[in-house]
Amino acid sequence: MEPRSSGLQRLVREVAKFGTVGVAGIFVNLAVFNLVRHASDLPVVRASIIATVVAIAFNYVGFRYWTYRDRERSGRTKELTLFLFFSAIGLVIENGVLYAATYGMGWDSSLQSNIFKFVGIGVATLFRFWSYRTWVFRVQPSQEAESILAAESKKPMPEPEPKTQRVP
Repeated sequence: MEPRSSGLQRLVREVAKFGTVGVAGIFVNLAVFNLVRHASDLPVVRASIIATVVAIAFNYVGFRYWTYRDRERSGRTKELTLFLFFSAIGLVIENGVLYAATYGMGWDSSLQSNIFKFVGIGVATLFRFWSYRTWVFRVQPSQEAESILAAESKKPMPEPEPKTQRVP
């Protein structure tokens, strides 16, 4: 059971680091959104798209150099391409929620826009976490095997059974 518990511990650490970068990214996203929305005449969803792109760049740096710094670094072009691909899908999810609320429901006040921007970020975050850890910042098989072997080596060896002699 040791490898499972160490795997669970790794997952908990990964979720915590992902969450820390993500929460900082939410603040960046919402700050840029409100700044662009109130400092320009751009429509709500366009302001949100700009904010999302800034947050995506911020998050990539946090994920690559902190959350997933121990993951494989070869193939940086492929990693960045996949990151941008899945981030673009997250952008569509996030801003689709805001678009539906703003233009479908007519909820366009500053408070309503921020609420639905936040809801969209939440829904997109679930997708992003799954896609980033599955496709972008994957654990390489050799890294996974090494961590299992390290956990196995820490397990105590079972006591040998006492030998009994048979009497004929």
